[in-house]
Amino acid sequence: MKVYLLLSVVLMALLVAGCSGSGKSDINTEDPDKAFDIAKANYDKKDYVQAIEDFSLIKVKFSGTNISDKAQFFLGMSYLKQQEYILAAYEFEYLLKNYATSKYSTDGRFQLAMCYFGMSPKWSLDQTYTHQAITEFKNFLELFPTDKNAPDAEAKIKELRNKLAYKELKSADLYLTMESYKAATIYYENVVSDYFDTDYADDALYGKINSLVVRKKYDLARTEIARFESKFPGSNLLAKVKSLKNTLPLQ
Repeated sequence: MKVYLLLSVVLMALLVAGCSGSGKSDINTEDPDKAFDIAKANYDKKDYVQAIEDFSLIKVKFSGTNISDKAQFFLGMSYLKQQEYILAAYEFEYLLKNYATSKYSTDGRFQLAMCYFGMSPKWSLDQTYTHQAITEFKNFLELFPTDKNAPDAEAKIKELRNKLAYKELKSADLYLTMESYKAATIYYENVVSDYFDTDYADDALYGKINSLVVRKKYDLARTEIARFESKFPGSNLLAKVKSLKNTLPLQ
């Protein structure tokens, strides 16, 4: 999946680079440090279109100099600020590949994950980018567990996993509405098993109990009720679960 995504990123970057370069960079110096200062000033003014022009020129004109890595990083950031996530991802991948030892590589890896986070669509659509964002945030945390951005990465993973859990939960709810109770039971269990740490795990287990009761799988329902009481004692659904428990026939 990642290979496919990266190929898409590269192709898009080449297409845009070939079509959109205006050649209107502010840089007219041969000094790489001064060139970077000009580009960074535009970035700081939030003139990201101009910053992209400038950093793109620096990338070519001052390749291999002492500013190459930071210019590459801010080129990615300029695209990211413009919400041009595919192009930003390409530039951050370039940074990580070509400047692996740079001090900007840590932030670059986090921002790469943020690119995929930005491309993650609403829950009802295909979640390929959501999965990729989770992977990239996990990669970042594995390499830099104590970095300043680690708490944000953990929060983003939780947010993305909540989205995936909600998508699965809505599928289960749909099967329940269609009276496909066996399928609903399976989908609810998928949420409980795969997304146990999300905000929707208790909803899913309650849904599964409902499905089992409708199917008259009373012994299994009792088992899941006990599981619910153990795992989610503070859930606002606990009263409903206990009410369902009281409707079960005596053993």
